[in-house]
Amino acid sequence: MPTTVADFRRLALSLPGAEESSHMGSPDFRVNGRIFATLASQKQGYGNLKLTPEQQQEFVREAPEIFVPIHGGWGRMGMTHIVLAKADKDVLAGALRAAWQLRRQKSTKPATKKPKKSAKRK
Repeated sequence: MPTTVADFRRLALSLPGAEESSHMGSPDFRVNGRIFATLASQKQGYGNLKLTPEQQQEFVREAPEIFVPIHGGWGRMGMTHIVLAKADKDVLAGALRAAWQLRRQKSTKPATKKPKKSAKRK
């Protein structure tokens, strides 16, 4: 059964810590303040997912009729359309969980600091 924008929203918000916000006038979904999915392309029948380029390749390889890289630079960075009319709820839930997990992991990693250069002594 095809999914809808309402399914996308409900499933995104069912993930622990997920919140709905807005980015450039479109609904987005965040965990720890970081976007993992948007509905910026809902009028075209898509939900959008923030994946790694490697995850995107895997999703597109497994289901090219459901997952489409977003055109241009955003797509090369992993932003991926999910065709809502072709995705069932299990596929949509799994894809949202992958995007959520990626952003949740990134937001919990400690910031890396560059080591200080030691002062040279004469």
